[in-house]
Amino acid sequence: MKQEPLYIVHISIHGLVRGDNIELGRDADTGGQIKYVVELARELGKSPDVGRVDLFTRQIFDPKVSSDYAQTEEQLSDKAHIVRLPCGPRRYLHKESLWPHLESFIDQALQHFRRLQRLPDVIHGHYADAGYVGAMLANVLEVPFVFTGHSLGLVKQERLLEKGLTEAQIDERYRIKRRIEAEEVALNSASLVITSTHQEVQEQYAQYDNYVPERMVVIPPGVDLSRFCTTSKQAASAQLQQELNRFLQQPEKPMILALSRADERKNINGLIKAYGENPALQEAANLVLVAGNRDVISDMEKGTRQVLKNILLDIDRYDLYGKVAYPKHHQSEDVPEFYRLAAQTGGVFVNPALTEPFGLTLIEAAASGLPIVATHDGGPCDIVQNCQNGVLVDPLDSKAMGEAILGILQDKQQWQQCSEQGLTGVREHYSWSQHAGHYLERVQQEIELHKPYAAGFRFTRKLPVSNRIIITDIDNTLIGDPKGLAELLEYLRAQGDVFSFGIATGRRIDSAQEVLEEWGVPTPDVLVSSVGSEIYYGPKIIHDNGWSKHINYRWEPNRLRDALSHIKGLELQPMIDQRPFKLSYFVDPSIAPPQAELVTYLRKNHFLVNAIYSHQQFLDLLPIRASKGLAVRYLAFRWGLPLEHFIVAGDSGNDEEMLKGDTLGIVVGNYSEELEKLRGSPKIYFAEGQCAKGILEGIQHFGFLESQLRNVA
Repeated sequence: MKQEPLYIVHISIHGLVRGDNIELGRDADTGGQIKYVVELARELGKSPDVGRVDLFTRQIFDPKVSSDYAQTEEQLSDKAHIVRLPCGPRRYLHKESLWPHLESFIDQALQHFRRLQRLPDVIHGHYADAGYVGAMLANVLEVPFVFTGHSLGLVKQERLLEKGLTEAQIDERYRIKRRIEAEEVALNSASLVITSTHQEVQEQYAQYDNYVPERMVVIPPGVDLSRFCTTSKQAASAQLQQELNRFLQQPEKPMILALSRADERKNINGLIKAYGENPALQEAANLVLVAGNRDVISDMEKGTRQVLKNILLDIDRYDLYGKVAYPKHHQSEDVPEFYRLAAQTGGVFVNPALTEPFGLTLIEAAASGLPIVATHDGGPCDIVQNCQNGVLVDPLDSKAMGEAILGILQDKQQWQQCSEQGLTGVREHYSWSQHAGHYLERVQQEIELHKPYAAGFRFTRKLPVSNRIIITDIDNTLIGDPKGLAELLEYLRAQGDVFSFGIATGRRIDSAQEVLEEWGVPTPDVLVSSVGSEIYYGPKIIHDNGWSKHINYRWEPNRLRDALSHIKGLELQPMIDQRPFKLSYFVDPSIAPPQAELVTYLRKNHFLVNAIYSHQQFLDLLPIRASKGLAVRYLAFRWGLPLEHFIVAGDSGNDEEMLKGDTLGIVVGNYSEELEKLRGSPKIYFAEGQCAKGILEGIQHFGFLESQLRNVA
């Protein structure tokens, strides 16, 4: 039987993503990654083995950016699409502000699959934010997950520390701890990690706890070679040259070209220093800095504003007026002309970045016959090795950088050799067709390996009489106030059969049944027990074997138990509290290792688990696919209801995951302070009433069971 063509989903959440006229360099979030994912999606859509490619990104309604980014869907080709999903506020947000909203992106993606009536064969997350989202989606849907970090938080943190910033400053500005944790989650769940260079595998990813080099493959990035060549469009070149001439006293000199976002890690000021402290280099060539687009610097976001101010200050410090051009605006179609102009003058392209995992501009420069000088970090190492078209330097050694640039400019034979070898090498190693071919080959291998885990979801409604589901924690949420519970139960009885009622608890199923009976609560329709590792349906307490099959992915309880047997301060709870998909321990915090240290230990030993601490004295270890929040999303997907038709209630940090996202959330009045950070979310209501009284208050606040909602599908 012929295999159905693949459905591939790519996720790239931050920045401004569209198919044409990509605003590269507009800000720190719209760089080479955006161009890569768009071009990869477009190229994959050309393959006969692919039936559909979706590139998920964030939908943005903001007068400060183009209305293109508000379109729900944009066609890249017959089989490739950009799909924009709502996520948090409608306005444009920088990536550091997106972390609280990613669960909503997950929920919107699940609804897209249901509307499409099709599940992806593979999900590929790009960068830490999409890595986290992709890992969660892949765990819910039981499909292979592919991760590409593009740039890594640990590497960025190391470089910024070298520049003198403190850990606290770095975390405040870049949310680096959250980013690194998301990268660990992505690496833990990924069945394949695609990188562009061997250096990334050997040095950068090796710093992570979840480093498994056997799951990593190097596939050099592609470039649209049709856009880059040695022949200029005369009109475009003349217009650009006229713009540069406004800055330069001797515009005929060779051009030292740098093209990047105005981002601190791009180290533009390092290049200015190299140029400013080398009189011979100033005599030999002009410096051209294309650092995104700007109107009024003071109106730009903080990071970009500071970089641009530092550029102007350094130009003034070294008195480089007449020798440096820094145009305010350029279009996407101008980029190839910059490279060609630089090549025609006998110039050099320089990438002085502190860290450069990708190096797309270096490939474009090579395709234009322009020699390169680049940082000895990441992508440039492989590019120069493959193309033999330039020199690598330490980006923090400005003297060496200046000497390397001057060396190529003065040695005409070396310049010509680098130019010719770059043109040959880039076509041999970096065409899009070659990149997409290697990509599909590896991805199809992972899909074949993953097939035994497929659960075979069906798009049918299994609760046809219900269009709303209420799910609540038990202890200190549903129970605790007898009078409030009686009021809640009476209210629910009066609503008829328009909803289903469920519980999500850390208790065992028998313990949950016992306490519910004790408090006079009828058997729920859905029971999520043992911290989300088991699902049952009432009234006959039928076990959901599909959920058990779903979470039984790389779950190794015996090896896990052995690995923890020597850890001081951990004691296995009695056998009655152990479950097929839950290992439970008592914790003595006075001698047990800190939570972060234990999680690191588990990661380094390649355990794919969720570690859940409670009250500083209990530890539950679950499969990576099991938790209260994931169980709720599984129920939504399996039973055919959107997350907006779920209302969940809780009181403590163990409930946080299921409270976030597109569900409606109720935090009862007697909540633990770890939930305070959720206050202000439009979909989470903080009740004044405690326990069941708070649940009733929240249901009525949202109008969740009002009659006008009953006919909503």
